[in-house]
Amino acid sequence: MAPPPAPQTMKERILQTADKLFYLQGIRAIGVDTIAAEIGISKRTLYNHFPSKDALITAYLERRFVAQRPSDKPPAEQILATFDSLERRFAAKDFRGCPFVNAVAELGPSDRAVKKIAIAFKESRRLWFRDRLTELGVADADALATQLVLLVDGSIAQDLVRDDPAMARAAKEAATVLLRNAGVDVGKRKRAK
Repeated sequence: MAPPPAPQTMKERILQTADKLFYLQGIRAIGVDTIAAEIGISKRTLYNHFPSKDALITAYLERRFVAQRPSDKPPAEQILATFDSLERRFAAKDFRGCPFVNAVAELGPSDRAVKKIAIAFKESRRLWFRDRLTELGVADADALATQLVLLVDGSIAQDLVRDDPAMARAAKEAATVLLRNAGVDVGKRKRAK
């Protein structure tokens, strides 16, 4: 019998609540009063763990910064699976776009801490694509990685506007064309019926 999960610390509870509220309702729309009330704590308790709303925003974005998991699948399959994952995410009722783009859009590019985290996240994704492309022997892996990231971000924007998870499939088809043009064997193309 497994032991019961350890209880969350207050800091984790604050961060989990801020994450949910910031992502679903927006960073500017949610004040520390709202977060504290949602948890049932005082603002003072919140400020004991996060000295400012800016510190809480930074922690929220750092919490969202998750490295892609290693995989033993072939690199081309890993790349294309990114778009399958996006399609599943787009279909979720709570999808509200990229939290890093949302934060920069809400707080403006002059918020250096937020912009720094957003750039680091976006660059980590681009480098992940570049590393897979390098494994495949693609000549200009750096440029193609940038193009793939643009497909990811473009599909996110299109889904937000259209509320259509098929935007990820369209981006996957475009990624497949880019990979083929770079000399990557991506298998036979399925014909539409």
